[in-house]
This record gives sequence, structure tokens and C-alpha cells, in this order.
Amino acid sequence: MRRSGRDRCVEPMGSPIVTTPFLEIMALACERDWRLLFERLDLALAPGDMLQVVGPNGSGKTSLLRLLAGLMQPSAGEVRLQGRSLCGQRAELARNLLWIGHAAGIKGLLTAEENLAWLCALHRPAGREAIWQALAAVGLRGFEDVPCHTLSAGQQRRVALARLHLEAPPLWILDEPFTALDKQGVAQLERHLQDHCERGGMVVLTTHHSLAVKPATFRELDLERCAA
Repeated sequence: MRRSGRDRCVEPMGSPIVTTPFLEIMALACERDWRLLFERLDLALAPGDMLQVVGPNGSGKTSLLRLLAGLMQPSAGEVRLQGRSLCGQRAELARNLLWIGHAAGIKGLLTAEENLAWLCALHRPAGREAIWQALAAVGLRGFEDVPCHTLSAGQQRRVALARLHLEAPPLWILDEPFTALDKQGVAQLERHLQDHCERGGMVVLTTHHSLAVKPATFRELDLERCAA
């Protein structure tokens, strides 16, 4: 009997068995530039889960995250949201998803406050007080009205990550969120991700950083072991 992609590729660490996954992929395959990165990948994500996607450069880590976020179409297989195909559920996914890519996605001519207001406007608008509190939570108190092009790379990353401290949806998909952060920022983000999972949220992330703080439901998906 062929083992499922989850059996082959995911390292469980005490994750409970769930019957109704929030997000599920079935027999997923991804092809980029005429090269098959992975195939027959199965996994399920339930409230409280944290999944770290690992693998060498070019193994498809970012591509997998983009597939889960509905930003790409799979070469084969299916992504399901709460038991239904993601096709036709884009609006529902957007309400339940916070995506932060490898690039900070910050507009340099806007201030930190303006960037957050703009980023939140589409799905979950945030008021000024909430935005200032979120910036304070990531160590940017006093930088609310500063144009982002004057900020360091680490400060710009913090502006993007401040979205995690606003009214956030349950599923966070984060591509290299620790990029450019100092030790204090790394430790603070690790605790925040753990807290989110312990409150019933979900995190899928890629990072070259070795996590020091993990929820009990942490799992690892090694795409090198899932290569086609």
C-alpha cells in the first residue's frame, strides 16, 4: 500500500488526530519551469497546528505556500478549505487567511501607519488606535508617522509583521518571517506565533531559522523527501 504524502513527508510531534481539517491538500503536485518539484503530497491542518516547511533552495517551499494561499494553481491534486475545494472559495479563504511573503510588501513612500491601513483595508480594516498598538507591539512606538523608506530592513519587516497583532484571521501563512529581525525581534515573533496556535490559530511558515519556541502541535514538512 502506498503511504500518503503526510506519512512520507511530515514529522509529527504530538499533534492530535482531527477528523475535520481546516485546510487540506490531497495528492498535490507542483511544476515550475517544466520541472516537477513535488507530487502526491497530502496533509491536513487543524486549529492549533504549526507547520514548518523545510527543504533546500528550489525544492518548492514558497510555491507550496502560494498554493495554500490560493495564489497559484496546482499541477495536480486539490486544496480544500473546511472540506470543500478551494476553487470557488476565494472570498472565504481571504477572510480566514493572513499572507506575508518573503518581501515585506511595504510601500516606501507611505508611513508605517499608512502601510498598515492600506494592507488591512481590503478584508479587515483597522482603526488608528489599533494600528498604533500593533506597531508598539513590534517595537515601533514613535515610528507611526515615519515614511518607511527611511526605516531599516528590520524595521520594515516589523511593519509587515505588525499585521499579526491586529484583528487577525485564524490561518497565517508566512514566508521567511524572521528575515532581517534582530534577536529580540526573533524571540518576540516566536512567542507570538506560539500564542496564536495555543489560542486555536494555525501557522504555516518557511524559515531557515531554527525555532526555539514551538507549540505542542508543531510539525515539519521536508519537501526534499517529497521530491518527485
